[in-house]
Amino acid sequence: MSPKPLELDLAYLRQVLVELLEIPSPSGRTDHVQQYVGERLSALGISSTLTRRGALSANLPGPRETGADRAIVVHTDTIGGMVKRLKCNGRLELKTIGTHSARFAEGAHVRIFTDDLDRVITGQVLPLKASGHRYNDDVDLQGVGWEHVEVRVDEPVHDVAGLRALGIDAGDFVAFLPNPVITPSGYVKSRHLDDKAGVAAVLTAFKAMVDAGITPAVTAHLLVTVTEEIGHGASHGLDPDVAEIVSVDAAVVAPGQQSRENAATLAMGDGVGPFDYHLTRNLAAIAKEHGVDLVRDVFDYYRSDVAAAVEAGAHARVALLGFGVDATHGHERTHLDGLRHLTQLLCLYLQSDLVFPEWDAEPEGDLADFPSLAVQPASEDGPREGPIGVTDPTSQGPA
Repeated sequence: MSPKPLELDLAYLRQVLVELLEIPSPSGRTDHVQQYVGERLSALGISSTLTRRGALSANLPGPRETGADRAIVVHTDTIGGMVKRLKCNGRLELKTIGTHSARFAEGAHVRIFTDDLDRVITGQVLPLKASGHRYNDDVDLQGVGWEHVEVRVDEPVHDVAGLRALGIDAGDFVAFLPNPVITPSGYVKSRHLDDKAGVAAVLTAFKAMVDAGITPAVTAHLLVTVTEEIGHGASHGLDPDVAEIVSVDAAVVAPGQQSRENAATLAMGDGVGPFDYHLTRNLAAIAKEHGVDLVRDVFDYYRSDVAAAVEAGAHARVALLGFGVDATHGHERTHLDGLRHLTQLLCLYLQSDLVFPEWDAEPEGDLADFPSLAVQPASEDGPREGPIGVTDPTSQGPA
């Protein structure tokens, strides 16, 4: 059966997105959010398992009992902080979790998680010189960096002993509150859209498949990782039968980029290298055929779950689909239209066969049987001198 656009439960997408955003999940403290995702999958009739390291795995079974599968990968962990030192003024020095600038941390409201699970302490990140009435122009002249900020704890505490009495110690997690807002015009503003919005889109796509009673063309695995922001990502948890991996993550909306907040993005390459030639172009063709608003882009300072998967030895084609996010790892913003296009493209992809279903059924095959001639034309007459398709410049052309 040919792929077809599916009806999307956009109310579900909005609800799941906001609920995900409200669950603190800096890398290293993700049990709660994984339980939430597992419960959402269970409500769809999809069972899941959890690895020792916390990655969640589920699947939508396809019709074939043998052959290769595909995987969709998202991550629930976010950037955040950890208490590095208790300061003598009763405030906290931070160490970052993931890569993000202190410029966007200044003024952020935070939750400090101690070992006492029944107590959550709030606070706010402030520059060391925070009072204009005391420091005047020096407030603007101080540097930007994590050494220039501290957490003011919302408790009557003024020294190290007071912090310890609250149960705070080095290594406690500090989560930046997201403050999600969905505007009447459809913009979604919040910290941690990377990658909570991606998770919401994928869950909505799986829900659309279940609601429509459609069996995916091949078994579709879902891998939800919890260490993407610190570089580990999909380094484990992938089924060995997976031939195609599509990571879903934030796309960079900024000067010099083609990504837009109201469109889906197909990344052709990132800071690690180019994505698979065949899979990326297959995704682009699916989007074009069905009118999905999709733009292509290349990112400089970027890596995703699939980078960790490939580095760990995954034997698969890899690609990255994204939703356009302005001010990534800062005061992030995307648009519901972009999430809608992304979700629909995922539905169409899940209904489509692999790029090379027969070839990819096995991890390797004869070179002569490799079907890439259809998209990268080469001579079928065997090897010859010089690059294929390039005329020898020393040869004489027609008179």
